[in-house]
Amino acid sequence: MSVTASTILVVEDDAIVRMLIVDVLEELEFNVLEAGDAEEALALVRNTDQVIDLMMTDVGLPDMDGKQLATKVRELRADLPILFASGYAENIDVPTGMHVIAKPFSIDQLRDKVKSMLPAR
Repeated sequence: MSVTASTILVVEDDAIVRMLIVDVLEELEFNVLEAGDAEEALALVRNTDQVIDLMMTDVGLPDMDGKQLATKVRELRADLPILFASGYAENIDVPTGMHVIAKPFSIDQLRDKVKSMLPAR
């Protein structure tokens, strides 16, 4: 029986950073969706046919910040695990059920954090 890979939505406005995160997650055998801003992310989240197991978002986005995005996403998908990436992780107060990873992070840190947040398969 094959296990379907989890799908992670990566929301990051810096194209180079987004590409690096996507590459790492794909290397770890996750399916990855990309969004360059909150509106793009919300469009993906609103598509009920699209499976999303976890959303990883930068806190500093151009159109709305990551916390505002997370609030809107949770209105649409109440149980979606959300991981914030920030260069100022120690200064971030996140809502219950959401986690933070400090930038810069290693591949191992990202893997361990994401795996700890995903439901066991």
